[in-house]
Amino acid sequence: MPISKRLAMTEDRLIDLMMNTWNMRIATIGPGVEINLTPMWFGWAEGKIFTYGRGQKVVNVRRNPVCSIIVDRNERFPELQAAMFQGRARVLETAAEEEAEPGMDIVREQMGVKYAGGHGEPKTAVATPNRASARGETARWIVFTPTKQITWDNFKLPRAGG
Repeated sequence: MPISKRLAMTEDRLIDLMMNTWNMRIATIGPGVEINLTPMWFGWAEGKIFTYGRGQKVVNVRRNPVCSIIVDRNERFPELQAAMFQGRARVLETAAEEEAEPGMDIVREQMGVKYAGGHGEPKTAVATPNRASARGETARWIVFTPTKQITWDNFKLPRAGG
């Protein structure tokens, strides 16, 4: 059964979710038909989702660009909020491709602030932009362009007794 449009997130809540949630989960197709589902740090700009990864995710996107991403928060059902995106990803293979990608500078700054201190440490006083760049065989930026978006905000569900 499809999610009711009445539960869709407002644009403000979607922006808050995308800017303040640390992890997304990206589902790519691995060798054969196996699904590879991985949590990743991410940035959001120009209507696209950016992540820097290495290994199997990069190999999978090179082989098959079709993937899905979900960004969600809260654990209890009445508090769940999420955005699920379907679309296509591509690997930025060189520093020149990174430089030319619209939104890349925004994402580098955004991720510098969002993940300052990283791994649960207190945020640093001065956030530095994420300067990760193409290296080795599989350390690359992945840019995901959604073709479909579904959101839900379970805070909109009717409450028992209310």
